[in-house]
Amino acid sequence: MAKGINQKLKLLYIVKILEKNTDEEHPMSTQKLIAELAKYDISAERKSIYDDISQLIDFGYDIEKSKSKTNGGYYIASRHFELSELKLLVDTVQASRFITLKKSRELIGKLEGQVSYHDEAQLKRDVFVQNRIKTDNESIYYVVNDIYNAIQNNLQISFLYMEWNYKKEKEARHNGERYKISPFALTIKDENYYLIAFDSKDDKIKHYRVDKIKDVNLEKETREGHSKFEKFDVATYTNRSFGMFGGVDKVVSLQFPKNLAGIVIDRFGNDVDIREIDKDTASARVEVTVSNQFFGWITSIGGDIVISGPADVKTDYKTFLKKIAERY
Repeated sequence: MAKGINQKLKLLYIVKILEKNTDEEHPMSTQKLIAELAKYDISAERKSIYDDISQLIDFGYDIEKSKSKTNGGYYIASRHFELSELKLLVDTVQASRFITLKKSRELIGKLEGQVSYHDEAQLKRDVFVQNRIKTDNESIYYVVNDIYNAIQNNLQISFLYMEWNYKKEKEARHNGERYKISPFALTIKDENYYLIAFDSKDDKIKHYRVDKIKDVNLEKETREGHSKFEKFDVATYTNRSFGMFGGVDKVVSLQFPKNLAGIVIDRFGNDVDIREIDKDTASARVEVTVSNQFFGWITSIGGDIVISGPADVKTDYKTFLKKIAERY
């Protein structure tokens, strides 16, 4: 049998064919594998296939042979990702607001390439992607790359910070003045991607929505604010910030019915200090960024969670509620 132009790539094509066409429920017979190789102008005989499969197994590929009389053949027994893991990754891509519709489809397409043709249908979620609220910032991936480069090289960055106006147009904040900060971390909160950074002008740690960042420049100056981040914990910072809005950090006491303990734990984590007051009531001391967003969360529970201290936070909350009531 004449050898084709791809003959030297025979082993690679066998892997490709098995990965895309087989699984435990869909093994491929030796004769079918020979026919598939022929489509790539590769000749093969049964004995050579046995030797090739043996070499691939020795190399580390998990290839098994089904001995069924009606549906026997070779198949890929395990892959880099289990189907359940890929479904989880697809759902995460779908849910991420900071990943554009176009990029979501591209990423899901790449994930589909990790399974056989028979399982691809289980990963197709295009209708869900279309109906999600997504950012329109296609450059976000380059922004993230620039930020990581700056962190790795200990450099400051500058950028424009965009916002929507009433005409549904994006415009730069501060009349187009560039922000200049020292980046230290990236985190996800409430389906958005945030940059945590030090602003030397205000001498404080701030955060910025990554999808609103545009035109990043790596500056020559080294990062400032290292002492601020020596004991900084990103998880704690994001947990106490409601909607990642700014405010004053304070320890606040809350009282609530015991059956609402789960809501408090979901919001502040398992380490929250919860204590029993009586047979029906519990209290918790939590560190939060006191803001209208925090007050909004308290209000959303319907009055069952009460701020019991400190006094100034209680007063501010009353003012918050009074202003809302006056509008009605």
